[in-house]
Amino acid sequence: MGRAIMIQGCTSSAGKSYLTAALCRILANEGVRVAPFKAQNMSNNAGVTPAGLEMGRAQLVQAQAARVVPDVRMNPVLLKPEADTRSQVVLLGRADPDLTALGWRERKGQLWPHVRQALHSLLDDHDVVVIEGAGSPAEVNLRGSDIVNMSVAREAGAAVLLVADIDRGGAFAHLLGTWHCLTPEERALIKGFVLNRFRGDARLLSPAPEWLQRQTGVPTVGVVPLLDIPLPEEDRFWTDRQAVDQGEGFVAVARLPRVSNLDEFAPLGPLARWVATPAEMTGARAVILPGSKSVAADLAWLRTTGLAAAVTRAAHAGVPVLGICGGLQMLGRTLSDPHGVEGGGEVPGLGLLDLTTTFAADKTTRLSTLTDAETGLTLSGYEIHHGCTRAGPGVQELAPALLWRAGNVRGTYLHGLLEHPAYLERFLGWAGLTPPAALDSLDARLDAIAARVRTSLDWAFVRGLL
Repeated sequence: MGRAIMIQGCTSSAGKSYLTAALCRILANEGVRVAPFKAQNMSNNAGVTPAGLEMGRAQLVQAQAARVVPDVRMNPVLLKPEADTRSQVVLLGRADPDLTALGWRERKGQLWPHVRQALHSLLDDHDVVVIEGAGSPAEVNLRGSDIVNMSVAREAGAAVLLVADIDRGGAFAHLLGTWHCLTPEERALIKGFVLNRFRGDARLLSPAPEWLQRQTGVPTVGVVPLLDIPLPEEDRFWTDRQAVDQGEGFVAVARLPRVSNLDEFAPLGPLARWVATPAEMTGARAVILPGSKSVAADLAWLRTTGLAAAVTRAAHAGVPVLGICGGLQMLGRTLSDPHGVEGGGEVPGLGLLDLTTTFAADKTTRLSTLTDAETGLTLSGYEIHHGCTRAGPGVQELAPALLWRAGNVRGTYLHGLLEHPAYLERFLGWAGLTPPAALDSLDARLDAIAARVRTSLDWAFVRGLL
């Protein structure tokens, strides 16, 4: 009996974030004071809490699922990849340059006390904490530096449900292999296996679950179907599961190597096409440059791939172009980095907006609201950026320090602009496109997911673990 339950996965993208959100909503619906927790998250898909602190987007969604105010204790460590071998460390909502400079294995001693304190603080304040792991606990090369999987499970005394994505194939081998990679103490924490994203007749799975239980002593306590109910995720492209270009045109979204906050484009639905070459942009009715964790490097990539020239041609041809955060900065005249935030120096932008950006040492993270002078709409969202942008005479400031326009080219620091149906309709109207069917509200989707997951689990067994 414990007050923490943990979702771990055999692999990355096994559905841990999704199932954690589902458990949070199920328990909240039962009147339980529940909170999510993920000790360390690696993602550029982040958001801002009401306190103006930064944390992983998945934990923001899970907090809404739990019907609690988002709190950085729910994600004390956020790693934001800036290159293949370098990540910015965000500790309790603030970027920490000293921790960022440390090597991966050197960080545990600095980070673990904060993780432990955040975990116990949440346990003190709530009836139950639903914990999400990261990657897989079977990554034995990382055991010594682990602060997110079994180290957390042991600290919390958590009952662990181990999840496999059966849609990938090999799920029973994944479950058995992961179990074998654990120490006896860690195996004792595994209380149940869950098969996620199943298609078909679950009766055909027999006798595999029974065989697996004989091998491990652990029962399979759930077979969750592949659900077509999307949630904002840590690092997947929304359009990975959606069709593109239905013959009426599409919106080209640059697939930057270090793209960030990509979930805000979900309202585009099948109209969104993530592009990485000029050929893929052919026929685009609108263009979006999204946020980036490495603006100068991604701008160089735009030039190398030829997308920079293609975006410029589209803008000159009257195609609506929208830059968001890092994309806004790329549309300007220059980007200066006097503090070495991205390595230092100055690079020219695309020159489509009369703006100059200077990277500040401190990051701006806050919830914001603007009134757009062009549309008259009042729009809310959040900011996460190092840049301070100054406007020249060749650009119209539609909202102070947040939204600019020159003809058909617009740029903003406000994440979430397209999540406002009225603004999405205006933007697509400028492109001559019809908005897709609106997604149900996030709250409605969480309720629908919770209902389906609850009936797919042996809920009496899972509830009995708490």
